[in-house]
Amino acid sequence: MSLPPDRPERNDTPPEGRGRLAEALAEGRLKVVLAAAAVFWLVLFLAAGLRPIVALLGLLATAGAALAVLPAGGTAARPQPLDRYPARRWPDTGMKLLLDGMEEPAFLTDADGMLRYQNAAAAAEFGPARVGDPLAFKLRVPDILEALNRAGQGESVPPVRFTERGPAERHFIVRCSPLRLPRPEPRRRPDFVLVRLRDESEAVRLDRMRTDFIANASHELRTPLASLTGFVETLLGPARRDEANRERFLAIMLEQARRMGRLIDDLMSLSRLEMKAHVRPTGAVDLAEVLPAVADMMAPVAAGRQATISVAASPAAPVSGDRDELMQVFANLVENAVKYGRDGGRIGLSLTGETGDDGRPGFRAGVTDDGPGIPADHLPRLTERFYRVDAARSREQHGTGLGLAIVKHIVNRHHGRLAIRSEVGVGTTVSVWLPRRPGPEAEMTKTAEDAATETGAI
Repeated sequence: MSLPPDRPERNDTPPEGRGRLAEALAEGRLKVVLAAAAVFWLVLFLAAGLRPIVALLGLLATAGAALAVLPAGGTAARPQPLDRYPARRWPDTGMKLLLDGMEEPAFLTDADGMLRYQNAAAAAEFGPARVGDPLAFKLRVPDILEALNRAGQGESVPPVRFTERGPAERHFIVRCSPLRLPRPEPRRRPDFVLVRLRDESEAVRLDRMRTDFIANASHELRTPLASLTGFVETLLGPARRDEANRERFLAIMLEQARRMGRLIDDLMSLSRLEMKAHVRPTGAVDLAEVLPAVADMMAPVAAGRQATISVAASPAAPVSGDRDELMQVFANLVENAVKYGRDGGRIGLSLTGETGDDGRPGFRAGVTDDGPGIPADHLPRLTERFYRVDAARSREQHGTGLGLAIVKHIVNRHHGRLAIRSEVGVGTTVSVWLPRRPGPEAEMTKTAEDAATETGAI
């Protein structure tokens, strides 16, 4: 961000009297000064023998000087209190460079809240603002403006928290700090107010995620653990010698233990995905090879429900990604289609080229079943952790409620989009859009454009 030229400083010193002599001589002493001058020149005229014209001219010159120095009427103008004249200073280049060196967005205003400078981080985060406008034009948050006003009065202000609503909720902590330049005389109002904004959205999100995780995971683990505890106590107590029910109890206990194992595995998988959510995979993967491999892998699961899996033939579909994670995505979607579809149903895997909403070329891979479908009011929440449309049926199918949450995290990590469409009585389609991987020609073209830009050819 280029620094605007430093603006000249306006003199913010209040107007004083006509001179230091006028302040030193008090009010109403003009006559005393003129009388002293007359006596002085009279003595010179009589003792030194000055010519009358010279003594008269000297007296007139002294009287004129006294009139020029002293205020009219012999009263010195009283200086106004400093705080009645607000500072109108501008930051110098050093101060601007210091602000641009800060990673967090920062605004610099005068004591009245008029913007004097914004650093590069603030311009990138909130957009450029015009110097000289009130900061309220850019930050329309009453709590921030109140803190800015109090800091402009020289008060120490506690941090302010505010939440920016939108597609992605963001949380900020704002600090308004009064700044005073070195001066020989103290002043109450500051020269500048520094407004710093720290984005704590990630910390808030992680805190909420941790709270939700503890609440949901403890609830999900408590049920099978309680079941295990109950059967163990039964086998140790009343059913100690019950040979008829022992095998049935042990089978139920084994299933509950496996359920806990599946839940822990999914929780660990989700945790690993969240740790590397900001790292985009760079490997080359062909979706046209992944989908048939998933169909072969899930064929035994489908056979258990007498369902069939078909894959529509498609040309190569290169994307940038992690092959194992993409296999996990489509295996999970196919498994859901088998579990929650109808017995003897048909599951189709399709792959088509499609331009994204942002104009990027990409591919859409879909998994379609002809099951009972999902009511529309459940669709927005399907990717939430532990959310189930039918909790009883989900437990019967050994579901953990984390499958689609894992799918969503993997798709987001690959900079893709997940869409779910369903109609009750017709079936469900879950599709994943992923951006196309740039080929060698695209890479060469980009390299040539960059080189031409550097040499000024473009």
